[in-house]
Amino acid sequence: MNILSLFDGMSCGQIALNRVGIKYDNYFASEIDKHAIKVTQYNYPNTVQLGSVVDVKGEDLPKIDLMFGGRPCR
Repeated sequence: MNILSLFDGMSCGQIALNRVGIKYDNYFASEIDKHAIKVTQYNYPNTVQLGSVVDVKGEDLPKIDLMFGGRPCR
């Protein structure tokens, strides 16, 4: 399963998926805050960081099975 998280923050989506036991193959994250990205990469080093949501292009990603997002902080 491929996951796309927009405005990923510290990757609460991965925390939730892991807590309920949902397995996934790839986790793509759109986030620009360097501190949030650092926390995510420390806890989930396989996360694929995509940068700003305005630069995410669906045609550059594999089929996404689940997409979610947090409310932008700015």
